[in-house]
Amino acid sequence: MYLTKEVKEEIFAKHGKGKNDSGSAEGQIALFTHRITHLTEHLKKNRKDFNTERSLVKLVGKRRDLLDYLKKKDIMRYRAIIKELDLRK
Repeated sequence: MYLTKEVKEEIFAKHGKGKNDSGSAEGQIALFTHRITHLTEHLKKNRKDFNTERSLVKLVGKRRDLLDYLKKKDIMRYRAIIKELDLRK
């Protein structure tokens, strides 16, 4: 499995407040970004996997909602996570 407990802890430690802080917006955005890149690579190999494509679209929407929330709540944290994860906006 690509998303083990250790990988999640590493993501949350790097982008959240600590390795057990799975609730912060930055940690969730980083986790969604990791999952989105994995699903994108899967879809490059399996073009007709429509269930995965639907899951990818839902994940992108969730990440977008979290980014909008963070932008409204604290613009500096929003800019920092965008720069850290190399997202376009």
